[in-house]
Amino acid sequence: MKICRVVGTVVAAQDSGRLQGATYLLVEPATTSGASAGGAMVALDAVQAGDGDLVLVAQGSSCRQLQHTIDRAVDALVIGVIDLVDEGGTLTYRAGRTGGVA
Repeated sequence: MKICRVVGTVVAAQDSGRLQGATYLLVEPATTSGASAGGAMVALDAVQAGDGDLVLVAQGSSCRQLQHTIDRAVDALVIGVIDLVDEGGTLTYRAGRTGGVA
């Protein structure tokens, strides 16, 4: 799993039709404090994450374990919205705080 930040939405005018009604998000890898840490990728949203949310993203075959993703072409899946990150006893991120730090 990776920690990522939602930086946008991706809309496909045409798709395979196997994931009807799916929402695709543009997510960017992030540090445990929420800072940008790499290039963006597209992930299927399974939790109704919002713009700016820090999220957990699963990649690879584990993305195809949910009922609506079995045997579907899914390589990245948003599986959780992060409320806080406690790293070694230090709170490095809390949702809703400017800059992410408590």
